[in-house]
Amino acid sequence: MSEGLRASAPGVSAESGVPARAGVPGVSAEPIGEVRELAGEVREPGVPAGSGIPARSGVPARSGVPGVSAEPFGEVRESIGEVREPAGEIREPTQRAYREVRGEQAGERAPESVRVHADAAVGEEPGESAVAASGAVAMSSPATAKPPPSRPGRRRIRAGRNLPAAIAVGVVLGALILVPLFTLKAGFVGVVSVAVAIGTFEVVRALRLAGLRPSLPPLVAGAVAMPVAAYLGGPGALVGALAVTVLAAAAARAVGEPAGLLEDLAATVFAAVYVGFAAGFAMLLTAQADGHWRVVAFLGTVVASDIGGYTAGVLSGGRHKLAPTVSPGKSWEGFAGSALACVLVASVVVAWPLGGHVWQGVLLGLAVVCTATVGDLGESLLKRDIGIKDMGNLLPGHGGIMDRLDSLLCTAPVAWLLITAFLPPS
Repeated sequence: MSEGLRASAPGVSAESGVPARAGVPGVSAEPIGEVRELAGEVREPGVPAGSGIPARSGVPARSGVPGVSAEPFGEVRESIGEVREPAGEIREPTQRAYREVRGEQAGERAPESVRVHADAAVGEEPGESAVAASGAVAMSSPATAKPPPSRPGRRRIRAGRNLPAAIAVGVVLGALILVPLFTLKAGFVGVVSVAVAIGTFEVVRALRLAGLRPSLPPLVAGAVAMPVAAYLGGPGALVGALAVTVLAAAAARAVGEPAGLLEDLAATVFAAVYVGFAAGFAMLLTAQADGHWRVVAFLGTVVASDIGGYTAGVLSGGRHKLAPTVSPGKSWEGFAGSALACVLVASVVVAWPLGGHVWQGVLLGLAVVCTATVGDLGESLLKRDIGIKDMGNLLPGHGGIMDRLDSLLCTAPVAWLLITAFLPPS
């Protein structure tokens, strides 16, 4: 019976084993349903059954096509949802960075941690997403739009140094200077010699960072010898010790490579004069009978310049810069405070223990404030030219020895000249 029915189907032989097309009279449609289920598992998306386009194995059929199951599309939608979730996690910090950048353009600095977190989330280097978002904001904003004015923050007074450490070190240094000065002058000379030896080492090290090659051992030996010679032999011995130091350092450099010899000799003379020779003038003051008070007039006025300038600069805010390209912390307000403090201290010391006149103290104070400021600015210019912040790190809150000796060394010759002229040795 079935063989007869198959044979009666148009274009299909009974021996082919292929079920007859549905709709043919007398033929059951059940085998065709099995074929449609099988085709629904392998047909390409969007290809309806009976289109004549061959199906590709393993590709789910498009939902909504007659006879094709939509279950595979549910699995695909779940996978797409899993992809969208991490995309949302990336989008959220990026939008947060965008908002922070908009706040930065309005005058509020975006926190660095937020910008770096957002950059890492989108796989960019730190700062790229902030720059891109900034550009997007600038392009999307109207040309005439102005950012909302930011509230001016409260001005903060910053010391610029570790103030407790600086005060503690200053007290210790003052004790090391004043105790031997009023008890045993030879001990004071020894303290000064050690200080200038360390200062010479710091200067030579800084010059070598600049590519210069002054000879260190003769300069250090000369820095120790010049203050001692000045204390024992006076101005002539000081000049002689300087000459011997320069000749010895020049000879030590001359045996090396000839390249750069002139620059190295200039650096040698600079280091010898700047540290050891200048310190010798303080020893010339010490050698007098009332030398301890002469040194107090010299040291006290320089210290008053530092303290007065620091206090006035901090309290006033230092709005008018004295030399912004050399030392941004220096201001005219601080210079005025230094001048007032120097005049007060010098007037008292010169008039009372030394028996001079007040006007002499005023002149000394005015001269010291100028030389101390020049010495401080000169070393700042030297450090800026070399590319260093401090000459050393021996003194917490101060830097190196030379960061404390700069004003003293520049002032010592002028102080010796004025004090000796006002109060000749008896």
